[in-house]
Amino acid sequence: MLTDNKIWIAQGENPCYLLLNQANRHGIIAGASGTGKTVTLKVMAEGFSDAGVPVFMADVKGDVTGMAQAGEITDSLRSRMEAFGIDERAFAFQGTPCHIWDMLGDAGIPVRVTISDMGPQLLSRLLGLTEVQQGVLNIVFRVADDQQMLLIDLKDLRAMLAYVAEHAKEYETTYGRVSSQSVGAIQRALIAVEDQGGDVFFGEPNLDIMDWFGCDANGRGYVNILNAAKLVNTPLVYSMFLLWMLSTLFETLPEVGDPDKPRLVFFFDEAHLLFNGMPKQLVEKVVQVVKLIRSKGVGVYFITQSPSDVPGEVLAQLSNRVQHGLRAYTPAEQRAIKAAAASFRTNPAFDTAEALQDVATGEALVSFLDEGGRPSVVERAKVLFPGCRMAAADAGIVSSVIANDYELMGKYGEAIDRESAFELIEQARAEADEAAKLAAERAAFEKEKAEFEARKAKEEAAAEAQAQKEAERKRIAEEKEAERLRLKAEKEADRLRLKEEKEAERLRLKAEKDAERAEAEAKRARDRVVGNIFNSVVGSIGREAGRQITRGIFGTRR
Repeated sequence: MLTDNKIWIAQGENPCYLLLNQANRHGIIAGASGTGKTVTLKVMAEGFSDAGVPVFMADVKGDVTGMAQAGEITDSLRSRMEAFGIDERAFAFQGTPCHIWDMLGDAGIPVRVTISDMGPQLLSRLLGLTEVQQGVLNIVFRVADDQQMLLIDLKDLRAMLAYVAEHAKEYETTYGRVSSQSVGAIQRALIAVEDQGGDVFFGEPNLDIMDWFGCDANGRGYVNILNAAKLVNTPLVYSMFLLWMLSTLFETLPEVGDPDKPRLVFFFDEAHLLFNGMPKQLVEKVVQVVKLIRSKGVGVYFITQSPSDVPGEVLAQLSNRVQHGLRAYTPAEQRAIKAAAASFRTNPAFDTAEALQDVATGEALVSFLDEGGRPSVVERAKVLFPGCRMAAADAGIVSSVIANDYELMGKYGEAIDRESAFELIEQARAEADEAAKLAAERAAFEKEKAEFEARKAKEEAAAEAQAQKEAERKRIAEEKEAERLRLKAEKEADRLRLKEEKEAERLRLKAEKDAERAEAEAKRARDRVVGNIFNSVVGSIGREAGRQITRGIFGTRR
């Protein structure tokens, strides 16, 4: 409840006011589950909104959306009003002007951050990288900057990691060694981030932090509620986003010194998610930002179960404190209570450590800075109630709040995927593939040409060899034919010669035979002549003898 530039938070023996001009000195709202931290958060955030101070808070449990809806009077609330001396008729129940954001894009204005804006250091924390792997990631970012390749979303980072791994030898002398094992480990870690919604969270349009610095027409600061009900199951993405946001506020906002009221109040709910397992260098970064962001007019308030969830260096910067009840069942928890009690300025009216274990739900030990910047004496007080709804807002109210954010939904509603590292690398790879394809085609053509020419030369050589062979065959054939003809001629000549010789022999033999025949004929002729003569003579002799014989016989001989 806003009263004269101060927010009435609680009422003990004295009223407990959070002074607006001291609100940028940061604070903490701590206490065990169910002790009333969320109500305190709403009362405080509502007071800032009424003062025209925009607020950012994460809705981890789903009940912070109740800030968008007016509360209602109940019997228990009427009793609290009487206890605080508040006139029911003078109190106005109303919701605060709200923007509802959602990193996963489910129920709210989409929240996106580019990989480049997140940076290698926070990403290394998000991915749980070793020192060596973080060094590789630094090289990847440096190469992307030097090559003027934007790292917008996870596919850009994946492509850039693969690109650097492919060209590791080229970059080794300039940037350092990039091992394939480290790149593989980072790529595997990105899978976990994608599974936690990182593929939706990383991208564009990039969130402009200045869109949280706004007031409605009545001058009330907007309460920017981050729908984080699912994000508690993805603590890495959640804590890195909150840390990025704090760092961005520090780097973006100008120095304003000590203003009359904060420019923005930033509530870290479930603060242990931010600090659990955080490397020393990141803790130092948070300490530095928390120390210095005060001068930028930003108040940072951590909400957690125990102050021990927050590192001592950070806790020392949290001057405005609301400590709800703590439970001590173990020696460690008892030590935590003693430490929490020791952080308050002692009130002689009660024992702080005992009070921490004794305060009921809705009560707290409260200590805020006074006008001189000194912590006030701790008060055991009952926390006021907000004018908004205690529980979560109705679904219709939430939908109406989101639907009425025309301007912001128009700005962030649709994701943009412009040309960045992934596209440039894919384009370069496509061009390289095309060049390789053309080179391969040219090489294939040249090979085919060479093979063709070799085949042609071979064919020509074969043809020439065949021609030579054919000529040789023809020559041999001709020689054979000539030889055949020669032999034939010789044979024919021999045949003719033999024929002639045979004919001559035949003729000789014939001649001889004819001569013999002629001689034989002549002889026969001679023999016939002789025979004839002989016969004639003999015949004559015979005839004569016969006549003589006849004459003798017959006496007729003369």
